[in-house]
Amino acid sequence: MGTVVVGYVPKPEGEAALETAIAEAKLRGSKLVVVNSHRGGQEFDHDKAGAAEKELVSVRAKLDAAGVQYDVRQLVRGFEPAEDLISLAEANSAELIVIGLRRRSPVGKLILGSNAQRILLDAHCPVLAVKAD
Repeated sequence: MGTVVVGYVPKPEGEAALETAIAEAKLRGSKLVVVNSHRGGQEFDHDKAGAAEKELVSVRAKLDAAGVQYDVRQLVRGFEPAEDLISLAEANSAELIVIGLRRRSPVGKLILGSNAQRILLDAHCPVLAVKAD
């Protein structure tokens, strides 16, 4: 069984990535690994950790309803989200990584987000980048 890895954040781009990853996992008959990565440090306190865990409860419910085999990982290791996503994709021999992109201004389009750019350039497998509606 193959694996699809998706980077999830509780924002429209994260939801779009999750929906697309569910569809890809079903299409491929693959397991889905959902990665919610935080750098940690002083900004990620007990309250933010609790809020992040509550958000993942709704993600698990959505995955249960979709009927896909899955694993949800919330990582607070001090790494950049791109590092966590690429590392888990490699560890799981992923056949696809799905990431969400946010809308950018015309000037912002000259520079892709640093995490998205790193994933696109350094991933060992194909990367599907989706935009929110």
